[in-house]
Amino acid sequence: MIENGGVPNAISCRRWMLLLACWLGLIAPLHAADALPGTRSDVYTQTRYPIVLVHGLFGFGAIGPVDYFHGVAQALRDGGAVVYAPSVSAANLSEVRGEQLLFELRALKAAYGHEKFNLIGHSHGGPTARYVAAVAPELVASVTTVGAPHTGSKTADGLKQMARGSSVPAALANALSGAVSFLSGESGLPQDALGALQSLDSEGAAVFNRRFPQGQPGAPCGEGAAMVNGVRYFSAGGTRVATNPLDLSDAVLLVTSRFFGDEPNDGLVGHCASHWGTVLRDDYEWNHLDEVNQSFGLRGVLSPDPLAFYRLQANRLKKAGL
Repeated sequence: MIENGGVPNAISCRRWMLLLACWLGLIAPLHAADALPGTRSDVYTQTRYPIVLVHGLFGFGAIGPVDYFHGVAQALRDGGAVVYAPSVSAANLSEVRGEQLLFELRALKAAYGHEKFNLIGHSHGGPTARYVAAVAPELVASVTTVGAPHTGSKTADGLKQMARGSSVPAALANALSGAVSFLSGESGLPQDALGALQSLDSEGAAVFNRRFPQGQPGAPCGEGAAMVNGVRYFSAGGTRVATNPLDLSDAVLLVTSRFFGDEPNDGLVGHCASHWGTVLRDDYEWNHLDEVNQSFGLRGVLSPDPLAFYRLQANRLKKAGL
């Protein structure tokens, strides 16, 4: 009710003040609690088993305040999940990286009593996680791969041809991977850029898949078994390259995407190559770095939020009792 030329009367004022007090006193504290890590107001991502984030080529767990999975661990922890992000060799064979990850998981089990783990691997982190699930399925509840080159990367194929006969590219790549591992506090990890390239090209991926076929699609660009040896398998990928003009890494991915011709890809991985186990989606409007919310969250204006994707996947695992 408005009286006296548009000035609310005392009853109306008290009503609005009461509503404002309710909003500030009841609603605002709920949002504040959701934002605080360690609270139990949000259990959306509270999986039964811890989540382990496995980085890709030239990746790392964390360098100072910078995470490879930018903001992902905190987004999951805010929902109640226990999350680890170990470092493995920035560049090496899938089997070598897998053994390093297996060592980390066994150490976490010994220290904290965890029975199993939900592995989420990006890019080369996908085959790395698959190796552990194949050789030690008793430690793994699920494997989710994001932008992983399961059947190899055409970019790796092209770089292998370009580098043939020269040791300089490998030396530079080893220097880069060594620097990344040093900055992440893991200077003792071995680096082998040629080994990484061998694992990521089409030929090397085919050899790896013959050894560790768990979850492999039965047909090209199809889906694989949802569960093998008690381990659930999921996969997702993107098919955009240049997604944000402010992201300088997009320029690099535009160059690497040229190896794919007309095939949809994320700049480094073709959309069919990302398929493994249950395919959640293979055409997110993300490039290879958007898939882990890099560079620092820059992505297409209308593209899905990667943090929401990881929270949704954690909730899916939670509902499955994992």
